[in-house]
Amino acid sequence: MSEVFNKREYLKNLIKRTKNEDNDELKKEIQKIISEISPIEIALIEQELMNEEGITVDEVRKVCNIHIDVLKDKTKGPGLDVPKWHPIHVLVKEHEFLQDSVVNFKLLSDKINEKKNFSEALPLIIKIQEYIDNFDKIELYFQKEENVLFPVLEKHGIEKPPMVMWKEHDIFRELRKNLKELKNKRDENFETFKEKLWKISTGMVDLILNHIHKEHFVLFPSALQAIDEDEWKVIRDEFDKIGYCCYNPAPYPESIEENEDDDISIEKINNLIKKYLERSNSNEIKFPSGILTQKQILAILNTLPIDITFVDENDEVKYFNETKDRIFVRSRTIVGRKVQNCHPEKSIEIVNKILKDFKSGKRNKADFWLKLGEKYVLIQYFAVRDEKGKYLGTLEVTQDIAPLQKISGEKRIYDD
Repeated sequence: MSEVFNKREYLKNLIKRTKNEDNDELKKEIQKIISEISPIEIALIEQELMNEEGITVDEVRKVCNIHIDVLKDKTKGPGLDVPKWHPIHVLVKEHEFLQDSVVNFKLLSDKINEKKNFSEALPLIIKIQEYIDNFDKIELYFQKEENVLFPVLEKHGIEKPPMVMWKEHDIFRELRKNLKELKNKRDENFETFKEKLWKISTGMVDLILNHIHKEHFVLFPSALQAIDEDEWKVIRDEFDKIGYCCYNPAPYPESIEENEDDDISIEKINNLIKKYLERSNSNEIKFPSGILTQKQILAILNTLPIDITFVDENDEVKYFNETKDRIFVRSRTIVGRKVQNCHPEKSIEIVNKILKDFKSGKRNKADFWLKLGEKYVLIQYFAVRDEKGKYLGTLEVTQDIAPLQKISGEKRIYDD
């Protein structure tokens, strides 16, 4: 503990010296100490200097920029030697876009902080929208990790690192939300505006550069050790369904089997017969009110104008339908995952409360509704029970009710 304290005091003295000194030796020494102290400690030191020593925001910014240079070096992870189609290569490329975005946004923030009023800063403030758009695109990167990579890691017993990464995703989402709100505020003091903008941009840089460092040095190497080749193919397929934030990755190469000469063998003939028999089997399922094939059931569920997800009595995700325009992203890799791990940490308490009430029989239904852009989303949870009332699981039903709210009068004619 004393070692950390001494480093903090030493760094404080170095920062004080920047008021009167500006040389490479001093910068190198600050870089060295910053690399040995956590971002939280650095933030506390900067705040203490501003409160107690009268260090100005501009002087703290100089140190913050040195801090960013140190963090940028720390993101250069080990050689993650994977082919260009590989999901890890995809995430590394998206990290590059993310890092450039937050660093350049920080530089824009610094330029705005040099201006004296809104009128003078307006051309730069307009550019903030470009970064807001970039940060919105980054949501696709978050979704691929949260809905595809993390569930697979959990199946291999790697649970804590994904939880930490997801929490950092949520912190960035909150910073992104704060930035959108700030951009639309022109009624407050310009100095207050600059201070808030600087805090948001600095928070983003600290968060993302450390986030990338942890993923390159811990999460990704762990993933490469735990996940096998077939699983990576599935992950890449699910990545393609979600989409990419900033570039088009190389496609997965055709398998060797597809490029082999079509030599006839007993094994190939047997495989063809097996596949034919599998396809020809009707897989009929008899219900009290009718008979459907597996193919028909799948088509019906995927045609429903709602999203459904079923969680069994052990809180494991067992099924979700795959409609064309799902409201919330789902990946096939979540099947078998604990439903608690499918939600951010702040929502887990509510999820557990619903499940507890359903299992005890206290309730059979829970409703929520929220705005998502132009959509007005209704989320309903239903306790699923057998004919004797035994709890079998929970069904989540989600739909956009905004179009339904616009309906009025009657319609009795079939349009051409």
